[in-house]
Amino acid sequence: MAAARGCSFRRSLVAALVAVTALFLACGAEGGAAAGNAEMPAPSPLRRRRQLMRQRQVHNHLRRLNKAPLASIESPDGDIVDCVHISNQPAFDHPFLKNHTIQMRPAYHPEGLYDESKVASQQNTQTITQMWHQNGKCPENTIPIRRTKKEDVLRASSIRRYGKKKHRSIANPMSVDPDMLNESGHQPRIEQANEFSLSQLWILGGSFGQDLNSIEAGWQVSPDLYGDNNTRLFTYWTSDAYQATGCYNLLCSGFIQINNQIAMGASIFPLSNYGGSQYDINILVWKDPKEGNWWLQFGNDYVLGYWPSFLFSYLADSASMIEWGGEVVNSEPDGSHTSTQMGSGHFPEEGFGKSSYFKNIQVVDSSNNLKAPSGVGSFTEQSNCYDVQNGNNGDWGTYFYYGGPGKNPNCP
Repeated sequence: MAAARGCSFRRSLVAALVAVTALFLACGAEGGAAAGNAEMPAPSPLRRRRQLMRQRQVHNHLRRLNKAPLASIESPDGDIVDCVHISNQPAFDHPFLKNHTIQMRPAYHPEGLYDESKVASQQNTQTITQMWHQNGKCPENTIPIRRTKKEDVLRASSIRRYGKKKHRSIANPMSVDPDMLNESGHQPRIEQANEFSLSQLWILGGSFGQDLNSIEAGWQVSPDLYGDNNTRLFTYWTSDAYQATGCYNLLCSGFIQINNQIAMGASIFPLSNYGGSQYDINILVWKDPKEGNWWLQFGNDYVLGYWPSFLFSYLADSASMIEWGGEVVNSEPDGSHTSTQMGSGHFPEEGFGKSSYFKNIQVVDSSNNLKAPSGVGSFTEQSNCYDVQNGNNGDWGTYFYYGGPGKNPNCP
C-alpha cells in the first residue's frame, strides 16, 4: 500500500510523501470442470455458527451507528440521510459525554476571519454544497447523519476496523498552528476498490510514534468506505496514531455536531471540471481559546461542530504541525503503480482549470489571529506520479497546485 501527500508546514510548507509497502489480496479460485447440477456441500455447523455470529455483530453495530431518526431524506445518489435529534447523536455514546452540555456556538472565531477584503474575495468564489439538499432538509434541533448500510460494514476488514484508517505515513514534523484554506473539489478516478484518493488538511500533535494526535477534514473518493466513487466531505480524528481511537465522520463517538444542514460523509456537488468551472471547498479548523474545543467550519456559513479537547493529549493545548495536500492508496495492481488519480488527475504545471489546488492557506496563531504562513517550501517523492508546486500572490495568498495521474510512461 502506498500513500502520497502534498503537505504544508511553517518552514517546509508543501510536500508530497510516498511510502510503498506491498499489499497482498487473497483470492480463492478453483480450476477444472464440474457437473452442471452438482450441489455445493452444506456449510459445517462451525461455519454456520460463525456466520450467524457475524450477522448478529453487524446488526448490533448498525443499531449503534444508526440512531432513530425524526425524519429521513433519500439523496439522488442513493444515500439515506437520517435527521437525528441533536441530543441522540453518536457522540453521546462516549462515557465522558454522558452529561455533556452541547456548546451551540464557539465562544470565539479567529480574528480576521470576516475582514471585508476576505469576505469580498470569498463571495466571488464558486462554492460547493451537498447532493441530498435537492430532496429536503433536516429540521431544527436535529443533525443529518448518512445512514450506514450492512454492505458498508461488510466491506471492512472487520467490524472493529469499520470507519477507521488502515495505514498512516507522515512527513517529518515541523512546528505550525491551525489553519484555514480553500481547496478545489474534483472526482479523481480510482483503479481498485480498496484504494482511495483524498484532499485534506491534517492538524497534528505529539510524536510520530504511537501517540500521534490528528484532526483531519477534506474531501475523498473511497469505494471501500462508501461503496461508490462519489466525492464526499469527510472528517477524521485519532489520539493514538490510528490504532484504537477515532474514526471517519460520525462512525464513532467523539465529534459533536451542531449543524442541521451538512452531513459528514455525504456527496458534494457541483464538482470542478477539467477546462471548465472550478468549485472550492472552504474549511476552517480552530481551537476555541475559551472552551478549548476544536471547531470545524465548512464554507462561509456552516459551523459544523467540535471535537472536545479531552479526546486528545497533545492537541488538548495546541497543534505542533499542519499538513495540507493530497493522498492516495497505491495497492500496486499487477505489480505496477496504480492509476488512481490524485486531485484532478493532472500535474500542477497545467495550472488553473486543469490541476487541483489549495489557496488562501492561513494559520491561526497563539493570539487567535488568522495570518499567512511564512517560509513556504515544497517537497515530493515520485514526482513522476504526483507532484506539487507552490506559490504566493495577491489574489490567492499562499497556494499550491498538486496531483497527478499515477501510472503513466514515466511512472511505471
